[in-house]
Amino acid sequence: MKTIGIIGLGLIGGSMAIDLKRRGFASRVLGVEKEPVNAAVAKKIGLVDDVVSYEDCIAQADIIVVAIPVGEAVKTVCDILDRFQQDALAEKIVIDVCSTKEQICQATHYHPCRKQFVSTHPMAGTEYSGPWAAVPNLFDGRACIFANSEESAPKAVKTIEELYDALCMRPIYMNASQHDVHTAYVSHISHVTSFALALTVLDKEQDEKHIFDLASGGFSSTVRLAKSSADMWVPILTQNRENVLHVMDTYIEKMQQFREAIDNFDEDKVRELIEEANRIRKIIR
Repeated sequence: MKTIGIIGLGLIGGSMAIDLKRRGFASRVLGVEKEPVNAAVAKKIGLVDDVVSYEDCIAQADIIVVAIPVGEAVKTVCDILDRFQQDALAEKIVIDVCSTKEQICQATHYHPCRKQFVSTHPMAGTEYSGPWAAVPNLFDGRACIFANSEESAPKAVKTIEELYDALCMRPIYMNASQHDVHTAYVSHISHVTSFALALTVLDKEQDEKHIFDLASGGFSSTVRLAKSSADMWVPILTQNRENVLHVMDTYIEKMQQFREAIDNFDEDKVRELIEEANRIRKIIR
């Protein structure tokens, strides 16, 4: 059983804290949270055993989880590796849980302590943020991506595999650039689409006050991601810019096909597009 330090006590970090402790992987969980209100809430509701300083977390934890927005995470992981080197902390491990991988893997590639870093992305979450969003069982049955794991020490990878096994996640291994392409398709475009749909409806709602009264489950499930935090998604979309733009161009092309078919009263084409889209049933059940 290990001491786990979690930097960032939001949805992902907080949910990891809950299950790693109650499932016996961690004997003690320390939290680092720069927002005073969030830190107080995390301590009060028992997400962590103690809220400590950044320096104390690195000194006391066996595994440090960096669960902050990816823009900050790149700098933080590099700083932690610097401290590992300066203090000869060869047994400690740092991981990130970010939604983009290429930039963080590039930034750490030549670091003397690179083998103590395992880059991961647990594919789980909700549209909510903050310590009050943390829930047990969030990760059960989900996939966790290990990016560029060949650059990490085998012992470190094994330890982090055990950590995610305690969270009931299945590991998938791929390189960082592959990861960013795939997440642009399965995650990032979904959020951009949801943000755009929310803006569209909000513009219309100014004139038609009943539009939300008529909203059904289909609308709610489609637009729910628009509640996601800008602090988290701005750096994700910036770091994965090229892949996201490519997916957006394809999406706009498909929307244009639907628009032209509907505009031309071409029911056969609309049916063809819908039935082609129905093939997704074979992938997502």
